[in-house]
Amino acid sequence: MAVTIKNDIKWVGKVDWEIRKFHGEEYSTHRGTTYNSYLIEGEKNVLIDTVWGPFGDEFVTGLEKEIDIEKIDCIVANHAEIDHSGGLPALMERIPGAPIYCTENGVKSISGHYHKDWNFMPVKTGDSIKIGDRELTFVEANMLHWPDSMFCYLSGDNVLFSNDAFGQHYATERLYNDLVDQCELYQEAIKYYANILTPFSSLVEKKINQLLAMELQVDMICPSHGVIWRKSPLDIVDKYLEWSRGYKTDQITIIYDTMWNGTRKMAEAISDGIKDSDSKVSIKLYNSARADKNTILTEVFRSKAVLVGSPTINRGVLASTAAILEHMKGLRFEKKGAAFGCYGWSGESVDVISDRLKEAGIELMDDGLKVLWNPDEEALGQCMEFGRAIAAFTRISDA
Repeated sequence: MAVTIKNDIKWVGKVDWEIRKFHGEEYSTHRGTTYNSYLIEGEKNVLIDTVWGPFGDEFVTGLEKEIDIEKIDCIVANHAEIDHSGGLPALMERIPGAPIYCTENGVKSISGHYHKDWNFMPVKTGDSIKIGDRELTFVEANMLHWPDSMFCYLSGDNVLFSNDAFGQHYATERLYNDLVDQCELYQEAIKYYANILTPFSSLVEKKINQLLAMELQVDMICPSHGVIWRKSPLDIVDKYLEWSRGYKTDQITIIYDTMWNGTRKMAEAISDGIKDSDSKVSIKLYNSARADKNTILTEVFRSKAVLVGSPTINRGVLASTAAILEHMKGLRFEKKGAAFGCYGWSGESVDVISDRLKEAGIELMDDGLKVLWNPDEEALGQCMEFGRAIAAFTRISDA
């Protein structure tokens, strides 16, 4: 059902309560998501983004209840990824000649997805279209988080349509930031940033500063997933600036996988050593084979240091350890780290983890800790000392 969000602007998207995985199997969506599409009616009727492909026909049917489809004058595609552009094929069957405003990269990407020669109108930062006495101005947002991404700003109503920026995978019928649970909202917002936008943090900061320099009055931010920010909308912009600047809290995250509980015992003893040395630091422990990987990565994002452990298997590490390290390599967290693990006869896991941490841009605090076989009391004591040393190192670094 469409919702009027301001004057003649309507939300015409889809709430997806069922989805639990996104980007294939890469991102967990425990609270579902929304695919936000917006219809501006006036002297020109403009549709901004659509929905995910499986809901394309449903989307067009719903849109017909709000407007004669043939009276849509143009479409804005802020981003070509199919969770935003997936309704285009069904829509363009009805209005094949309608102009689609997108970036040059957007033309390439949309064409690559759908192999259609639609009426593309490439735009760049500063270009605009008139909607009666208002203007819709385009702002390229290259690599936030795809090369084709852009925002658009509606003057008069002072609404920023930000696509993936400032969004969350969060299903809700309440639509606005001031009507939902704030803990849930900001948990999903930081998870979204940590898992998707972290590699582009320098570009996030640059783009936000560019927007602020434009001195636009922003009364509402309308992203393409999750809630619309209508109360104090610039609060989430401030959060993005904070998150983009080497964000960390007083937290250490310990990630491990284990075969016969030896590496788990090490992780817990290391945690005890950290607590013994620093009673104020927050410590999170995760078995990477059992915990949600996006939750783990969000906690790494929050942390000042990350410790990763695995026993040695086939001269390497366990599969879940390898996977989480690969994710960290792509996300490029600016953290400190170290490795640990048990071994039986060859003991390569700690060196493998250390190398992978360095590849991920993690600054090593230590060469790592290896324990032969199942840790005995002496070995657990070494683990506690290792934890104390880690706590001391991070305190000095924070000073």
